[in-house]
This record gives sequence, structure tokens and C-alpha cells, in this order.
Amino acid sequence: MEAGAVVISHLGAARTATLEKKLRSSSLSAAARLRRKVSLAMALLVAAACPGLAAINLSKAETRRIGNRIWQNECGGTLAGLTSWNVGENFASLGIGHFIWYPKGVRGPFDESFPKFVEFAAGRAVQLPEVLRAKEGCPWKSRAEFNQASQTAPMKQLREFLAHTVDLQAEFLVHRLQQALPKMLAETGASNGAQVQERFDRVAGSASGCYALVDYVNFKGEGVLATERYAGQGWGLLQVLQGMTQETSGREAVKSFAQSARTVLKNRVRNSPPERNEARWLPGWLKRIDTYVGS
Repeated sequence: MEAGAVVISHLGAARTATLEKKLRSSSLSAAARLRRKVSLAMALLVAAACPGLAAINLSKAETRRIGNRIWQNECGGTLAGLTSWNVGENFASLGIGHFIWYPKGVRGPFDESFPKFVEFAAGRAVQLPEVLRAKEGCPWKSRAEFNQASQTAPMKQLREFLAHTVDLQAEFLVHRLQQALPKMLAETGASNGAQVQERFDRVAGSASGCYALVDYVNFKGEGVLATERYAGQGWGLLQVLQGMTQETSGREAVKSFAQSARTVLKNRVRNSPPERNEARWLPGWLKRIDTYVGS
């Protein structure tokens, strides 16, 4: 695995040197943005060339089991919970992973994952309900409007689609984790990438660790978006891996991961805008992290 990180370092350094010659007259910030784009492109190329780089080898039964646990985490494993809109949010939360879906023309700081699942499902030749074919965003503009539509034909069709694609959603969750590692390596750069990858591999070395990784990246993202920061600090998978302190494997590695996750989430709440009142969510978040180690 570390060989992959070395390749990223080599390619990134060579390409960066070339770019810096071309950008001497440009601003430092512009050069930094371009270097980051190149770094991400190089990481993705390496991941494509080396399929084992972010390999998570799970059977269909294991994938289904993880999906069901995440469904339980997100909405109590209920069918009604597959179509939700949480209080205080400006987006719908859909499916077993409560994938974010913004209304048309609305954007926010959090990664919008539901359209990615729809694209994933379409790639498997799954028949999409009419409400998803337009690809224009969530048609309901507010939580009140969304709830009022709970028994309408479009909402029933959407809920039925989600209920019939639970296994596919579980596959998508694993797929998202597989795509996370090259993004995180690009974000950390060559100097720290090997450590992040090594910790990722150690946690992924057990069934409970795979569940923890799949759940957390769905729960709080990869940790690479500049918009997902409070006081300059992120709360995604990358930050949890960086915060691990014990060089362990198996169950002990999962415990280290869970401890780091608790610290990261407490820091998020501490740094969050007071008006969001995120402290109300922290007990539930920490209880969810406890499921990683079975406590």
C-alpha cells in the first residue's frame, strides 16, 4: 500500500515543479488551488491503476449487514425513515444512509450524496421513479412542504424505490468508502498520506472496522471539503484517521478509531455556530460511535 503513496509523491512533485514555472506571474492562492487539483487527479489516477489501493473486500452478506446497521443508525430501520427531512435542515435525508438531497437552487456546506446514489442506481439499470428522472433537485422546497407531501404519489413512489433498493444502497455506501481514500491522500499530500493509508488499512482489517469506516464516511463525510469546517477544523473520516494515537490492529484499531471519532465530534460541537445548537445531537452521535466497538 505504501508504494502507492510513494507514486503519488513522485508524480505530484514532478508535476508541481512544472506548474510553478508556468505560474510565476500568478498569485500564490491560485497556484495552491491548481496544485491541489493536480494532486487529486494524480491520486485518482493511482487508485485506478492500483485497484487494491482502497480495496474493501466484503461479501454481499457482509455488505447487507453493514447497510442494515446504518439503516438502524439513521432511521431506526423503518420504512417511514427512508424519506425524512430533519428539523433545522434545508435538505431532505433519504434512504438507509439518509443521503442529502437539496431542493432545486439550494446549496449548503454539506456534500450532496443522494444524486450520486441515483446515478449509481441508474448505472445498474435500475428503473427510477418519475420524480428522480428530471435530475433537477428535490422538488419539495421546505420541511413543511416535504411533510405535507408524505402521502402523495411522487413521495410514495420515491419511498417504494428506496425500500426496494436497500441492498443497492448498501453497495453504494461501500463504494463511497472505496472512493474516499484517494481523496484523503490528495488532501494530506505525500508527506502524511502513507500514515493515513496505513491507519485506514488497519481499521479495515476487521469486519467491525469495515462497518466503522463505511458508517463514518456516510455519517460525517470524507473530511476533504473546505466548506465542512468550523474554526478551520474538519470532522470527517480524514480527521478521525489523523487523530488515531495507537498503532494497533484488529479490535484495538477499531477502539482507537472510535476514540478519535469521539474527540473529533466533540471538537465539532465546540467549534460550531451557537445558533445551530449542535450540542443537542452530540449524545446521539457518541452513542452511534459506541456501536463500532459493540459497547
